[in-house]
Amino acid sequence: MSAETRSSPLAVSLDGEPTNPVQQIDLDTWHAAGQDAIARGVAAVEASPGLVIGTATRPLPTTLTPLTDALAWTFTGPDHPDDPTAVTVADPVAAYERLAAGLAQHPRASIALGHLVRQTALLPTGPGLAAEAAVYSMLLGGPEFQRWLAERTPPPGSATPGDDVLVDRTDDTLTLTLNRPARHNALSFALREQLYEALELAVLDDTITRIEVSGAGRSFCSGGDLAEFGTADDLVSAYLVRLDRAPWRLLDHLRNRPGTETHLHVHGAAIGAGAELAAFGSHVTCTRDAYFRLPEVSMGLVPGAGGTVSVVRRIGRWRAAWWMLTGATLDAAAAHAWGLVDEIAP
Repeated sequence: MSAETRSSPLAVSLDGEPTNPVQQIDLDTWHAAGQDAIARGVAAVEASPGLVIGTATRPLPTTLTPLTDALAWTFTGPDHPDDPTAVTVADPVAAYERLAAGLAQHPRASIALGHLVRQTALLPTGPGLAAEAAVYSMLLGGPEFQRWLAERTPPPGSATPGDDVLVDRTDDTLTLTLNRPARHNALSFALREQLYEALELAVLDDTITRIEVSGAGRSFCSGGDLAEFGTADDLVSAYLVRLDRAPWRLLDHLRNRPGTETHLHVHGAAIGAGAELAAFGSHVTCTRDAYFRLPEVSMGLVPGAGGTVSVVRRIGRWRAAWWMLTGATLDAAAAHAWGLVDEIAP
């Protein structure tokens, strides 16, 4: 594979800093490859400790499907047929070079994310969430997150907890409204706990067959409350709390309970935990002003509200990896086209 790649294999410096976390494989040079060569390429990609990303400036033959399936994803040109393993861009090579420059700023989180989504794509919900929680908690103690903490402008403190989740029960329907509109419904510890308790009610009462979740104010949810980032003193405890008190785990349980529907209604910002939480719904509706973003890797982290499970299941691990690694913003149309949402409402 080395003759068709740009950048050298992953290496680690004496202080643990990864170098060359990403490699490019030029798929244009593989069109005439035989089955043995393709099999060797797949084995090399799967053995790589870093990220291997394909670029293709012309449509690919179906013989290369095993190779493109093995890659983190492939950048393809506008004339390429729609492919869930690919991200369409104007210039695949330039897109790769921009990406490589960006990942060099947070190589640890990037490599961890790449390996994590490969696992969560194959695991059931419980083990997938456990894997995500372990990686997230590990990165909380890493230098990339600590650098982000040191460089950020401190946000205002969290408001005093109140009715952060409004709960209404009517017949068989449980309606939940995230209710921190002044903070765009940022997911604080208190809001997370209240959401967990409300969803636990639905788990315990199987006469509740419809759960509706929306957000008050201008946004659905702007992600984790930044005022609370970096406050965990015990990372093992943080890991255990993420396992035990995860409202997204309950949403997934309800989604899969026969006869129960979970409807998530997104408007405005769905950032970080907001996008991850919404993706667990059995039916996700968004308004035309909705937008979605997963910025965690730029903070030295990975998505930590179940997104490496929920988003990967909705759009595939290839596009999910691209989205999470770039922190790109998806508008309502793009989210609908990729299957992140099921319907765009007026």
